Amino acid sequence: MLEVLSGFTVVWVIILVGYITGRTGVLGPHAQMVLSRTAFFVASPALLFDTLSAADVRAVLGPQLWVATLSAFLVALLYLALARLVLARRTGSETVIGALSSSMVNSANLGIPIAAYVLGDAALAAPVLIFQLAIYTPIYVAAMDTLTAREARLPAVTGAEHEAGQRTVRVRARSRWVAFWRQLGAVARNPMVIGSVAGLVFSATGWSLPGPVAESIHLIGGASIPAMLLAFGMSLVGARPLEKSSGRRRDVTVASVLKLLVHPALAYVLAVFVFGLEGRDLLIAVVLGSLPTAQNVFVAASRYESGTTVAKDTILVTTVVAIPAMIAVALLLA
Repeated sequence: MLEVLSGFTVVWVIILVGYITGRTGVLGPHAQMVLSRTAFFVASPALLFDTLSAADVRAVLGPQLWVATLSAFLVALLYLALARLVLARRTGSETVIGALSSSMVNSANLGIPIAAYVLGDAALAAPVLIFQLAIYTPIYVAAMDTLTAREARLPAVTGAEHEAGQRTVRVRARSRWVAFWRQLGAVARNPMVIGSVAGLVFSATGWSLPGPVAESIHLIGGASIPAMLLAFGMSLVGARPLEKSSGRRRDVTVASVLKLLVHPALAYVLAVFVFGLEGRDLLIAVVLGSLPTAQNVFVAASRYESGTTVAKDTILVTTVVAIPAMIAVALLLA
């Protein structure tokens, strides 16, 4: 228990330093972006390769991956059901963004540090990371492409205009497929996917890099967690969620409750009653399910110009509350 609380303390201290750094502006206006991009494109892939190359492949692709997958899909489906019952009528694309806000966790910026300092091994975040990048992302991209295209479609007309409209629909359909395959290509080129897959290949085959190269990768990977937590602390400066004028308080509340309470509860149920996990494995599954909403959800909302308020506010609310919630999980299960 003391080790778990000590790990959370380390995380909170670095986040606080990042907040103070952002508040004072000592690193300039672009520091958060630079740190985030450095962590994403350089340091985190090195860290994932370094940790996964020494990890057990069966453990990475085992029950933790399935708990993450099933719990996320169940929470998303629950949000979609509640959206029809208790929320004001929204477009399909905005509803999907709400479902993502309730089910997609911050597996990189907070997941990797929490796995490293609280759970004891950064590789423990890999199953969630792999699921979200390789499975969840292509699915929601295809859904958003279809829904936004449908929502933007013009009414049908007759004659020559109808024929032109049909050609436009066919072009849009082809464009959606092109966008889908491009997204799959983007997933394959994602630095964290590359680092993870390369690490798993080295682990499965027993390959190893020359000593100086391996040490260089290890040192670069060491910059990942501090950079992510500092950037995360900077992102909290000036955050003001749940403004009344947005008209999305109820949406954000539903998504936040599902993310903070229902998601970890479902992870617990699946881990215990479906996969028979206990002890440290159970703690890992529930803590990873307790992570806040991923910042990628806001990126997706901005890309499709739908649900940006729900995504932004849910990220802020769950981010502030998630670490105390994870401490409570640790107190119950550690």
